[in-house]
Amino acid sequence: MQIHVLASGSSGNSIYFKLGQTRLLVDAGISTRRIERSLAEIGVKAGEIDALLITHEHTDHIKGLDVLVRKYQMPVYAQSKTWEMIACRGNLPSGCRRELADSIDIGGVRAEPFSISHDAADPVGFCFYHQNYKCTVVTDLGVVTKNVEDALAYADAVVLESNHDAFMLENGPYPRSLKQRIKGASGHLSNHDAARALVSIPRKERMHVFLAHLSQQNNHPDLAENTVTGILSGHGCEVGREIVLHRTYRDCVSSYVK
Repeated sequence: MQIHVLASGSSGNSIYFKLGQTRLLVDAGISTRRIERSLAEIGVKAGEIDALLITHEHTDHIKGLDVLVRKYQMPVYAQSKTWEMIACRGNLPSGCRRELADSIDIGGVRAEPFSISHDAADPVGFCFYHQNYKCTVVTDLGVVTKNVEDALAYADAVVLESNHDAFMLENGPYPRSLKQRIKGASGHLSNHDAARALVSIPRKERMHVFLAHLSQQNNHPDLAENTVTGILSGHGCEVGREIVLHRTYRDCVSSYVK
């Protein structure tokens, strides 16, 4: 199992998974050139990707979609309502554009989308299953619902939104309307929200967690990690053994390999 967060945040998102021999990319919110360069850093060619899966249609998740899919002719999966909102859909080869189902098999991986609360047409997270491994991606959500908790439960590895520090957001430069959107039920999870989600779920002996989609204006990797660590420790979780936290950065690859 390999997870490489190529980019994470409001300026662009893309995550590479290798489970067995199957290579998947979740979102293409950065340029094709940058995806190619980031993959090359971990010894992967973009043409080796078996499928691209899209969480939702916001620009920071699909910026590189058009060029990447046309260049490499890879299959790309999204919800039907999401496709309706993607302006470049008509540019893509017809054989590449595919709709998500409740469960799809891609190589040796079963991918299951699940609904999340965000201000997009039909946003989803993903669970990936391969042999005994479970990986979950859930970013861009305002609240942690029961189905999100179920998606996180017993995962070996998770990419989880830890978007903002509530104090920084409240006292930062954003206009009130944007602050309300971020804090709302269709917005983004705070560091505290992420920690509470991890506390509430059943887990295996060890879970690796990438704290993702950090706001440049309203968060910092040190702050996110320290806040989540403090809350987990306060609930009796041994951070570093039961839950291993990984930071993500805007301009460098964050990785976990098992």
